Parts: sequence; structure tokens; C-alpha cells
Amino acid sequence: PERVETRSDDAMSTSDEFAAAAWGAAGGGGKAPVLAAAGSLIAWEDLENQIVETAVQVQELSAFPTLPDAGADGSVVASQPEIRPVGPFSGPSQTLDTIAQAVSARWRVLVAASGPGPARRLAEVLSERDLPSRISDEQEMEPGVVQIAVGEVSEGFRIPARQLAVLVDSDFSRSAKRAKRSGKTARMPSRRRRQVDPLSLSTGDFVVHEKHGVGRFVELIHRESRGAMREFLVVEYAPSKRGYPPDQLFIPSDQLQSVTRYVGGEQPGLSKLGGSDWARAKGRARKAVKEIAGELVRLYVARQSAPGHAFGPDTVWQAELEDAFEYVETADQLSCIDQVKRDMEKPAPMDRLVCGDVGYGKTEIAIRAAFKAVQDGKQVAVLVPTTLLVQQHLATFVERFGNFPVHIASLSRFQTDKQAKQVIEDIAKGKVDVVIGTHRLLTATVRFADLGLVIVDEEQRFGVEHKEHLKALRSNVDMLAMSATPIPRTLEMAVTGIREMSTIATPPEERLPVLTYVGPYDERQVRAAIHRELLRDGQVFFIHNRVASIDKMARKISEAVPDARVAVAHGQMPEAALERVVLDFWEGQIDVLVCTTIVESGLDIANANTLIVDRADTFGLSQMHQLRGRVGRSRTRAYAYFLYSPEESLSETAHERLKTIAQNTDLGSGMQVALKDLEIRGAGNL
Repeated sequence: PERVETRSDDAMSTSDEFAAAAWGAAGGGGKAPVLAAAGSLIAWEDLENQIVETAVQVQELSAFPTLPDAGADGSVVASQPEIRPVGPFSGPSQTLDTIAQAVSARWRVLVAASGPGPARRLAEVLSERDLPSRISDEQEMEPGVVQIAVGEVSEGFRIPARQLAVLVDSDFSRSAKRAKRSGKTARMPSRRRRQVDPLSLSTGDFVVHEKHGVGRFVELIHRESRGAMREFLVVEYAPSKRGYPPDQLFIPSDQLQSVTRYVGGEQPGLSKLGGSDWARAKGRARKAVKEIAGELVRLYVARQSAPGHAFGPDTVWQAELEDAFEYVETADQLSCIDQVKRDMEKPAPMDRLVCGDVGYGKTEIAIRAAFKAVQDGKQVAVLVPTTLLVQQHLATFVERFGNFPVHIASLSRFQTDKQAKQVIEDIAKGKVDVVIGTHRLLTATVRFADLGLVIVDEEQRFGVEHKEHLKALRSNVDMLAMSATPIPRTLEMAVTGIREMSTIATPPEERLPVLTYVGPYDERQVRAAIHRELLRDGQVFFIHNRVASIDKMARKISEAVPDARVAVAHGQMPEAALERVVLDFWEGQIDVLVCTTIVESGLDIANANTLIVDRADTFGLSQMHQLRGRVGRSRTRAYAYFLYSPEESLSETAHERLKTIAQNTDLGSGMQVALKDLEIRGAGNL
């Protein structure tokens, strides 16, 4: 057998190094067998076989409660040494007490650290307790000295017959793993601080220290402190006096919980170290938050105390409707449906946000919630942002409710005034069970006979004034909002616990991520992308968000790709013409649809799998993610091109948005996009 090579600087040290350390500690000298697969986990049985079968004298350990006592004669002869677990420990102090007793008993103690930084921190903690320690991956271990090595060990263990104990750095803290092992369920805190990750910071990024305020990140350095090398975050603050250089604060890596990344959106001014401006800023913010919080508290107390309708349990018809769903529900979808139903069955009005990526099955959740409300004789209002989405939802609801006596109506500009007037009258008389409409549902002329549930689809498309109008309903009506990319204010309310949130993170079966390209507009590339889609009998969305020049762009594409059938769609077209174009595209009679963002929300055309966005730098993050969701809704690989003008320079914010959309291409990345949007734009006045 050859000596296992050690790598003291490698944070990914493998378990064979610890096997070598255990071998040397047990009396095997400097030799150790080489494992068959480098880096593979070593089984307990393999470790037992590697321990030298010799008699070892063991000292009396009566004062060492977490390690077993030796035999009555003070020695143990172990032909097959017994391996036992270490702990569980109730906290760092008990772990240190145990190590102190092991060191005084001349045991060999090895602590596995997850990286060089934690290893140095452990050495400092041990030195503060006057416990001898060293950071080394050497195989030879000295009795009575704690050896700290970088690597991974899943659980600590001890070999009493060899006077060897191996611990892990998580033994120095209370962890979920320990609580679980002791038979108790770990209770994680409901809120976590957004602790900064120093590896994700770039020079010049703004950070916030809870005591010193807003500063600018400079670098990550190593300096000697109290005889040991430590890692520090260098943060720059405003100079204390005019003409002086900026002040710098050195923050130890073990105090990063007091530092968060700045997410205010606009470029902030730097705080002064030791000044009172940061305290005044926090005071002003605290006062403003109290005022807003007071309004929110009054609203939500009214909601909790309002005599909302407690919907009954599921009926046989509900089970029949759900069994007729042609797809297999994902685990997240089932969980969200259960949460929505439980909320509806409570007497307090529901206010839940369902956050799921485009095409992940949010509509089916809305259908089941609406059907449950109708079963109790209540009316349902489904609010959507565009007339196209009204048509699509109407077709979906009619198809799903076709076998049941449910009256469904729509309210949008696709209807004549006479038709709309009749629908409004039927709503007031209670003849309509489910109404699907645009902002027109929010007008004062629409009155419900017995409204029980409001569903807001594509929540990010509705402004503050629309939601203010809904406040009249919110005190006693169940609310269900759905979005792939919630607006920052809504997302902030959800993640802080003001609103309930359900997340669908599991993609439908066989769904593929959309391959995304971001770059300058190139006519040859556009022509090639359209040609490739036509060769596989697919269709193309071309987004050009200026009505004044959209016909000119359509002619340009027709000239570039003469064999493509090109049509135009935008919101200023007559209703009949727009409906005809969309229907033709739906039925495959149009190859390239040159359109505005009217197709952004909810449109589901499985055969359209190439998206080209002109002047993508003028779009918001949520818009770009929603547009990308129009393609890739089948098992076919989809492509998305976000193009900007090569003649114009990008603003810093536009560059950040395009970089985010290029980086977040995985399935279910809508939540990451929304969180990045929250970081770029800020959370508003919340």
C-alpha cells in the first residue's frame, strides 16, 4: 500500500485522508491502504477492517461521560475495535467540555472542518479554551492535541479501544441533524437574515452593516489577528472629514450575519463610521414603517375578524372534476391545491399567493378552487390582464366544467355593448357562477349577487389602483393571486409572512429549459432562427413593442423569409381582426406572429417554440420572463432570442436585467427572476 497524498489547501479533501488519519492514530504508522475509488465514502465495516488488531492500553475515563469507560482492569484488548457514535451535543460548550476531557485523557482527537475558513475559526475557539490544536492533514496524530483537517465526514465517531475520537464542525453548533438524531423534529426559524455571501460580491457592490450603515465592498483579505490568520471583509465608508480618504471597516468572516447586500435599487450615499446619520435614517424608516404597518394591521385584522364564508369539504363532483384532469399532477401542485382548499374551509377570508413558473399548472389550481366555491353556491370572479387571456381561460373553464351545471361568462372588449350589458345583469341576478374578465370587472357597474372568491391571474400585471379597488372586497371575500414573477411589493409581503404563499417548483414531466441568447440585433441571425423553426414545422413569436413601426417590421421579416406566412397582432387593432389573427396562429395558419406584448400573459400555443424579442433592453425582467414562457410549453426544445440595438449603449439597469434573464434559464427560475427584480427595483415603501 502507498501513502495517501494529502492536500492541506484543498477544501474538498476526501474521506480516504481521514481513513489514513484513523489508520495512523490506531497504530498503523505512516502506511495506509489506498481506497478503490478516490473520494468515495468509507463504510463502517471497511474502517473496522483497517484498524490494526493489537492490544492497546486505555486509561481510566470515568470523568469522561460522553466517551465510554474502560474495563475494570484499565485495559482493553480489541481484536475488532468497536466503533461508537459521538454526541449528540446540546451546544458548543458541551462539545468543548468533551474535547477538554478527551485531551486530558491523552486521546487522539480529529475535527473535520468544511473548509479552510471554518478550520481556522475552530482553531481560535479551541485556543480560547486553552486546548492545544493544530491545522494539518498529516496522518500522524499526537495524543492530547486536537488535529483539525479540511474534509467531509457525515457523522462523528469514536473508537474507545484506540483512544480515537473524530468530530465534525457542526458538533460546535445546534443543528437540525442533531435534533433529528435525538428523535425531535428540528424547528427552523421562520425568518432568515439575508446574510451576505462574500464570494458573490464584486468590488464596488454596496452592503449594509446593521450598526454602521451603507458601505462599499472593497475586497476579501487575510490578516493576522491574535496570532492566527483570519479572513476579513473590507468595507469602505464615507470619509470622516472633507479631504480625508474614505474610512475602512474590517469585518471578520465569522461576523457576516451583521452584513447584508444593499437592495434599495438606487445608488445610495455612503454612511459615516461613528456618525449619527445612519441612526437617523433608521429612525425615519422605522417611523414610516410603523405608519404603513398600522394600515396593514387594520386591514388584516378586519380580514381575520370578518365573518368570511367557510367553504364545505370536497363533494363527489369535486372528486369527479379532479379525476378528469388529463395530466398527472406534480407533488408541488397537489400541495398548493391542498393549501388553497384548507384556507377556503376556514372562516377567515383567504389571501394566498401561488407562485409558479409559466406552464407549471397554476390554472388548474384556479379551476379547482373556483369549482369548490361554486359547489357552495358562491360566485367566482377571475381577473386577467388581457382580452386574449380571457378567451383562453374561457375555453379552458368551459372544457373542464362541461359535465357540470356551471354557468360561465366572460367580460372583455371582444363583446358588444349589448352582450356585456346582459352579462352584467346576469351577474347581479346570480345567474352567472364564474365570470372571467379584464379590468372591466373592476368598474362600479359590475355588482355581484353573492361573491365568494376572487382569482387574480398574472398578478404582476395589475397596478396599485386596481388593487385599491379590490380592498372593498378583501375584508370578507377569499382572494387567490397567481403569478410566475410577483411584483416586488407582493413578493416582499409574501416572504415576510404578511401574505400566505404557495410555490410550485416542480416542472411538468419531460419539460425542457428554453435555450436563451442575449445579444445585439443581427438580421442574418433572425433569418436563420426563423428558418430553423420552419424546417421543423414550428411557429415563431416576434415581439416588436411599437405599434407605429410594427407593420414595417412585419414587411422586413416577410422580405427576409419569403416562404413564411407573417401576420401582425397588437392591442389597437379592431377586436374582430385581432381575434381572427390569434385564432389563425393558434390553428397553425400563420408561421410568424409579429406582435406587441399583448401575448405576454398566459397564451398557450404548444407549436410555437422560437421567440425573438426586438429591443429587449426596453422590457422589464418580469415581462421578459413571461414572454419566454410563451415557448417551450411542450416536449420540443425551444429557443429565445433577446436582442438589443447595436447602435445604442445599454443603461446599467438594462444590462443587469438582460444579464439576469440570460443567467436564469433553468426550469422554475421565475422565483429567482422575481427576487432579482426585488433587488434591482427595491420593495417600494413596505
